[in-house]
Amino acid sequence: MDDKGVRNLISARNLLNANVEKSKALGLSLQKSGPRLDEINQRLPSLEVAIRPIRAQRDALSTVGGHINRAVVPATAVLKVFDAIHGLEKSLSDPQTDLAGYLGVLKRLEEAMKFLGENCGMAIQWLADIVEYLEDHKVADERFISGLKKALKSLQELEAGDEKGNLDGGLLSIALNRLENEFLRLLRENTVPLPMSSPSLPGAPACIAPSPLPVTVIQKLQAILGRLIAKGRLEKCISIYVEVRSSNVRDSLRALNLDYLEISVSEFNDVASIEVYIAQWGRHLEFAVKHLFEAEYKLCNDVFERMGLDVWKSCFAKIAAQAGMLAFLQFGKTVTESKKDPIKLLKLLDIFASLSKLRLDFNRLFGGAPCAEIQNLTRDLIRRVIEGACEIFWELLVQVELQRQTPPPSDCSIPRVVVFITDYCNKLLGDDYKPILTQALVIERSWRHEKFQERILTGELLNLVKAIELNLETWSKNYEDPVSSYLFLMNNHWHLYKYLKGTKLGGLLGDSWLREHEEYKEYYSNMYLRESWGKFPALLSREGLILFSGGRATARNLVKQRLKSFNEAFDGMYKKQSNWVIADKELREKTCEVIIQTIVPVYRSYMQNYGPLVEQESHASKYAKYTAQSLEKMFGSLFLPKIVRHGSFKVRQQSGKFNNGVVDQSQTSPIFK
Repeated sequence: MDDKGVRNLISARNLLNANVEKSKALGLSLQKSGPRLDEINQRLPSLEVAIRPIRAQRDALSTVGGHINRAVVPATAVLKVFDAIHGLEKSLSDPQTDLAGYLGVLKRLEEAMKFLGENCGMAIQWLADIVEYLEDHKVADERFISGLKKALKSLQELEAGDEKGNLDGGLLSIALNRLENEFLRLLRENTVPLPMSSPSLPGAPACIAPSPLPVTVIQKLQAILGRLIAKGRLEKCISIYVEVRSSNVRDSLRALNLDYLEISVSEFNDVASIEVYIAQWGRHLEFAVKHLFEAEYKLCNDVFERMGLDVWKSCFAKIAAQAGMLAFLQFGKTVTESKKDPIKLLKLLDIFASLSKLRLDFNRLFGGAPCAEIQNLTRDLIRRVIEGACEIFWELLVQVELQRQTPPPSDCSIPRVVVFITDYCNKLLGDDYKPILTQALVIERSWRHEKFQERILTGELLNLVKAIELNLETWSKNYEDPVSSYLFLMNNHWHLYKYLKGTKLGGLLGDSWLREHEEYKEYYSNMYLRESWGKFPALLSREGLILFSGGRATARNLVKQRLKSFNEAFDGMYKKQSNWVIADKELREKTCEVIIQTIVPVYRSYMQNYGPLVEQESHASKYAKYTAQSLEKMFGSLFLPKIVRHGSFKVRQQSGKFNNGVVDQSQTSPIFK
């Protein structure tokens, strides 16, 4: 090939190489342009929307500006307030360190929220008008209009629904919650249980009512309440206050050990078994009302006085109910539901006396409508107490008369009912019980539209004593042995004289009545001595024992016979009377002394003169069985009460009735159903 052809080939090759390179460069450029085209394709709709107004009708474009301006101005104002609200968030201090500053910022926040609430709706309405205009005049793209409608609907729902208060994103709610927490903290940190000595202990010092909260704390609580109540949080504030203060009262009462308030009727057999609790109940109730509830009443008034009477009294009523006032009243009701017995009458009168003593305090503290539950329970308790006490009182005479059918005490002592009724009547006539019993009877008669006169009370008590006298007469006739009857009557007439002399009941019965029973005692004492030990000196007759009148042997036989008769009579009489009782020490010692003086001197003289006749006998002890000293000692041990002889005595009830057994006159608690 010639040079020319080679040159042409080379030139063609170079041209081809150049075209290949250009093709590669073009391919690379096309490869890079692909994503750009995709991006342009994605931006085209928005560009179309952007240029759409340019394509809209000129009239629509000329008027849309005014609509937009009217909507943008209120919307912009709302947004500025919204921004200001969140700017206040940084200004909210800790209410514990700067309550005044916190409340000031909170007030500004509430004002801003008020503006939002009043203007947000207007701004939304203007925006809705714009969207409607844009849609009607096709000024904007449909997808753009759809997005606007969706956002607008969310704003309308937020403004009109329950979430309206969260237009600030919940900032106000959080701020109010912090204020509630500060209210709770102030109460807790300044509320402490009342330190006290239990008033149930005799001689315990009176407790001082708790001081109210410090004035500065009360002022802070009132300031917080002012803000919280304005936002509808009064009930929450009351709930917090009641919980803290009622818990504090319960803590204060816990030191008194009030577990007994929860006792049920089934947990005790009779009132006597919980008598000590009833006494404590009166003291504890007085302490709770006059110290604890009085302080809470005053404090509720101090803290909530600006909210009105109904608010603070309702708050106090809740505290009283939750802190234990209802438990006190329920315990009293439980006592009224227990079995009837005479002791229960006294305990019911104790309860009535405690309630009467606190009547003015109850009316003042619990007199309002909010305390209706406490009022109703108190009235019901008073009714139960009065009806129960009067029922037992009017049944006493019947119960005493029923005792007439029971056998007298085998030991010739004083029947339990005698000791009980005489002591019981004196208690009812005493300064502690007579006024309150009279008051109860007056109220009970007034419910029946009848008048009560004091002579009705005294007359009923005198009837009880007359019934006791008739019982004694009946019982004395039930002894087979007259000597037993004499000792029984001696015992009881002496009791009526000695233990009623100088008492309220004795004064009511009169001196002549008392002297009459003293004389009866002397009469039956002489009859007892004459018909029992008074016959013994005759057994030691000296007739036929004049020395040498019949010989020494005859005298010895007579002495043996008479000593044997004396010993047999003495052993029988002593064995029989060793089970008899004279409870009164004075009467017992006097009776024993009279017996000793009747027998021992005669016996001593007889043994001194004729004892030597038998003392030399192989069976001398069979006849000279006693010495004067041993007889005196044996007589001195007669009639001892079992409580002395055995060292202890427990009152025992039988079949729910009075038990006519030996009594310890200092401890009696008979029961009847």
